[in-house]
Amino acid sequence: MTIRRIGQCSAIAMVLSGAFAVPAPAQDIAGFLEQVIVTAQRRAEDLQQVPVSVSTLKGERFESIFTAGEDIRALSARIPSLYAESSNGRFAPRFYIRGLGNSDFDLAASQPVSIIMDEVVLENVALKSFPLFDIAQVEVLRGPQGTLFGRNTPAGIVKFDTAKPTDELDGFGTISYGSRNTVNAQAAVGGPLIDGKLSARISGLYQHRDDYVNNAFTGENDAVGGFDDIAGRIQLLFTPSETFRALVNFHIRDLDGTATLFRANIIQQGSDELIPGFDRETVFFDEGDNNPQEYNSWGASARLEADFDGFSVVSITAYETTDGRSLGDIDGGFVGPNSFFTDPPAPPFFPDTIPFPSVTQDGIDDLDQITQEVRFASDTDGPFSWQFGGFFFDSEFQITTMPFFVPPSTLVHENTAWAVFGQATYDITETTTFTGGLRFTDDEKDLTVAASPFGSPPINVQDSKLSWDFSFNHQANENVNLYVRHARGFRGPTIQGRDVAFGSAPSVAQSETSLSFEGGVKSELFDRRARVNASVYYFRTKDLQLSAVGGDGNTIQLVNSEKGVGWGFEIDTEFVLTENLNVTVGFSYNNTELQDPNLLVAPCGSGLCTPLDPAVGGFVSVDGNPFPNAPELIFNFSARYGQPVGNDGEVFVFTDWFIQGETNFLLYETEEFRSSGDLEGGLKIGYLHNNGQYEIAFFARNITNEENLKGGIDFNNLTGFLNEPRTFGVSLTARIQ
Repeated sequence: MTIRRIGQCSAIAMVLSGAFAVPAPAQDIAGFLEQVIVTAQRRAEDLQQVPVSVSTLKGERFESIFTAGEDIRALSARIPSLYAESSNGRFAPRFYIRGLGNSDFDLAASQPVSIIMDEVVLENVALKSFPLFDIAQVEVLRGPQGTLFGRNTPAGIVKFDTAKPTDELDGFGTISYGSRNTVNAQAAVGGPLIDGKLSARISGLYQHRDDYVNNAFTGENDAVGGFDDIAGRIQLLFTPSETFRALVNFHIRDLDGTATLFRANIIQQGSDELIPGFDRETVFFDEGDNNPQEYNSWGASARLEADFDGFSVVSITAYETTDGRSLGDIDGGFVGPNSFFTDPPAPPFFPDTIPFPSVTQDGIDDLDQITQEVRFASDTDGPFSWQFGGFFFDSEFQITTMPFFVPPSTLVHENTAWAVFGQATYDITETTTFTGGLRFTDDEKDLTVAASPFGSPPINVQDSKLSWDFSFNHQANENVNLYVRHARGFRGPTIQGRDVAFGSAPSVAQSETSLSFEGGVKSELFDRRARVNASVYYFRTKDLQLSAVGGDGNTIQLVNSEKGVGWGFEIDTEFVLTENLNVTVGFSYNNTELQDPNLLVAPCGSGLCTPLDPAVGGFVSVDGNPFPNAPELIFNFSARYGQPVGNDGEVFVFTDWFIQGETNFLLYETEEFRSSGDLEGGLKIGYLHNNGQYEIAFFARNITNEENLKGGIDFNNLTGFLNEPRTFGVSLTARIQ
C-alpha cells in the first residue's frame, strides 16, 4: 500500500539525506515508476497523496536543460503552467504560474510567484536568479500557497532542494563544452567528517561563453553575448544525537557578462514575425558600452531541529545579500540619417536607425535580507497531525538608476513582514482526509529618495491579511486519489519608484488577494508503469497588481485591475513503455482575463505598433485582455531510450521539447508584441559505463535553432529580444559510487 504521509522525523531525514539525482543506466527499477516524495506541505509525502497541483523535475530531465550553460529561465515551459522570462538577461527573472505574474523589470518589483531555495524565500528579483547546481529536486506548486509559505505566493511557488550531506561518500563531476566556447562545469563531493556526528558537502558551478555577437555600429567583432557565472555552496550537517540536527549552508555567486541584447526594429510591422534577413549574431549599439552586467551575492542559513516527545521544533535563520549593476543600450540601435532628429523625420527601419537614443544603468546596492522561521510539528501516529509557527522578514536595499541625461537617482527600499500560521490534517476515514490552515500576515514597505535631481516625499504602505487553505483528499482505490482544494493568497502593497529618475512620481499598488478553487485526480496505472495526474482550476484575483510598462514616456506605473480571472487545467504524465523506454508528457491550458472597464494604459510611444484595443483619448482600454506573459498553451515532452551494452554499459538517447502557445507581452494587445507558437527542443546521445559511473554524451540545445521572440520594448521602435541560439557539444560525467 502506498504511504500517504511520512512522519516529521522521517521527513527531515529524507530531506537532509537527499543526494544528487543522476540518470541511471536503465529506467526505474524493474521497469516501474519510482515513488516521488515532495515537501509541498512542509512534510515529506508521496506526490500522489498531496492535495495540491504539484509537478517535479529532477535527474536527467533537469540536468539536460542546463547542459549548454543556461540559467534559471530555462525552466520556462518545462512544467505545465510554468513560464519565465527576463529583460535583464541572466539576472532578475520573472516567473508566471497559471498566467499570474508581474512584467515589471524594476529591481524592486514584487512578484506573485515565490522562489524558495532550501526552505529560504528569495524575495527580491535579484536573489531569484541564483544559479541552479547540485539540485536534488524542483517542485512547482500551482495555486495560492499563502498558509505555509506566506505572502507573495498567490500564483504559486518554485521550490528548489539542493543535495545534502550524507553519511556515505558520494559526489560527481561533469563538464560540457559546446559551440561559442560554451562551458558548463559543476562538481560536488560529500560524506562523513566524523562518523555519525558531522558530515559535509561542497559543490560548485562554472559557466562560460565567449562573446559571439558583432556590433556592426562600432565595427567590433565578438563584442557581446558572453558571460562568466561562478557559484559555490558549502553545507555542514551536525548530528550530535538522535534528537538534534543542525544544517549550515553557505553559498556565493559572481556574475560577469552581458545584459539583455535589445535589437532595434526586428519585428515586422503588423505581425509578430521577425524581419527578413534578421541576423541574431549582429547588433547595432551606439551606446551602453556593449551592455555589461556584473553582480555578486552570497548568503548563509542555519536549520536547527530538535525532537521531543510527540513533536519537533524547527528553526531556520537565513541571510542573503547582493549588489551589482547592468548597463544597456535599451533602444537597440543608433541615431542616423532616418532618425527623429532629421528634417523631416522618417520612420526607423532595420538595421539603420532609431528615433532617439536611450541608454540606462540600473544597479542594486547593499541588499540585506534576513528571515527567521520557527515551526512546531507533530510527530506521532494517528489520524490527527498539526504544525504551527511564526515567520519574520526584513529587507533593505538601494537602487540607483542612471538615465545619463540627468544625474542618477538613488532610492532606498525597506520591507518588514511578520506572520503566524497553523495547519492541521485529520483522517476522517481510512480513505478521506481533511487539511485546513490559516495564516495572518502583516506587510509594510517604505520608499525614501536618497538622491535625485527631482526628489519625492517618503512613501509608506502597510496591510494585514488572512490567508487560508482547505482541502479534501479521497483515496478512491490504491492507485487513484481525488482531491478538491480552496485557497486564498495575498500579495502585499507595492511601491514603484524607478520613474523618479525620469522626473515622474512613484506609483503605488494596493494589496491583491486571490481566491482559488481546484480539483484533481492523481493516479498510477498499469502496475505503476504510468502516472497520470490532472487538475482543473478557477481563480479570481481582486485588485490584481499590474505594471503599465512603456508608452511614449517609457514609464513603469503600478496599477490595480479591479479583477482578474483565470481558469484552465494541467495534465502531467509519465510512462514506462518498456524497461528501456521512458516518456513524459505535460500539457496546460490557461485562460486569463482582465476585468476592469476603467483600466486605461498608454499604447506604444513609437507609433509603429498596431494596437488591437479600443482607443480612449490617447489611451487604450485593456478590459477583457489576457494577462501579460500568460501562455495560453504549454506542451512539453521528453523521452529516454537506453540499450544495454555488455555487462555494465548502456547506449542511450534522450530528447526533450516544449511548445509555448500564444503569449501577449504587454497589458495592451498589438499585432507585434506577442508570440504565437514557440518551439524548442534538445537532444542528448551518450554512453554509460560501469553501471552509470562514467558517461560521455553529445548534446544539442535548441537543436532546430529557433528564433523565438521573448519580449519587446514599445516606446522607441519595434525592439525585441530573443531566446538562446543553438548550442551543440560534448559532455563528460563521473560519479562516485
